[in-house]
Amino acid sequence: MFFYNYDGTFEGLLTTIFDIYERKTKPDKIVRHAAEQPGLFSQTIRIISNEVKADRVWKGLAIKVSESARSGLYKAFLSEQPGVEMLIYQYVQLAFASPVNIEDNFAADCVHQLAQINKKVFREQHRMEAFIRFQKTADDLFYATINPDFNVLPLILNHFEKRYADQRWLIYDTQRNYGVYFDLIKTQPVVLDHIIADRSGYLPASILEEHEHLYQQLWQTYYQHVNIPERKNRKLHLRHIPLRYWKYLTEKRPQLQSKATTPGLL
Repeated sequence: MFFYNYDGTFEGLLTTIFDIYERKTKPDKIVRHAAEQPGLFSQTIRIISNEVKADRVWKGLAIKVSESARSGLYKAFLSEQPGVEMLIYQYVQLAFASPVNIEDNFAADCVHQLAQINKKVFREQHRMEAFIRFQKTADDLFYATINPDFNVLPLILNHFEKRYADQRWLIYDTQRNYGVYFDLIKTQPVVLDHIIADRSGYLPASILEEHEHLYQQLWQTYYQHVNIPERKNRKLHLRHIPLRYWKYLTEKRPQLQSKATTPGLL
């Protein structure tokens, strides 16, 4: 058995696919470093990411499939699902070998499975775009934590760069322990030494902007007043806003207690 072991990046996976063709040794498994230990009779081939090799695979795919299909492979990779690397390899292998476009060939197991994974990633991406709530700190930084099922942070950056182009913000994925900071010009990845928010995403009151508590209370009051109890449909509500997202929604948190009202704010 041949285990191809790569660094966990998309560039590393594309490099792995290049090396598989170059070595002419088909993989039994493609795994991330330390993700799985090979068996006693397995041979491990460790791959080092190579930008040139990865680029050749990516450009080669552009000849065989659409840009949407290539984007779908990247999204599937971000799902982090067990075995997704082999599915992507099989898809690439099928695309290179076929004289016709394979994108709608759902009879092929790899095409069908990747399409199903993409639907899940797409759904999670749009829920994150809708459900992220920022808190404003004393130094005018808008901070939010997320804990998505899939690694969708790279997919939602464009949405927030356009929507909040006039604000400094930081979105942090607490499950994967990395975030992205926007400085009004560009975004860049960051890793915090320790998570400053609690498990529910609350920031300590000591670092919040002095009026943040009142803004959150105002939003909760608005949410309560637009809610019509007679039209309550919990089943439908949970379908659109699953329970696991509630901890990050200001409107779903326990009602904030009133503090002394600051003149001119309310």
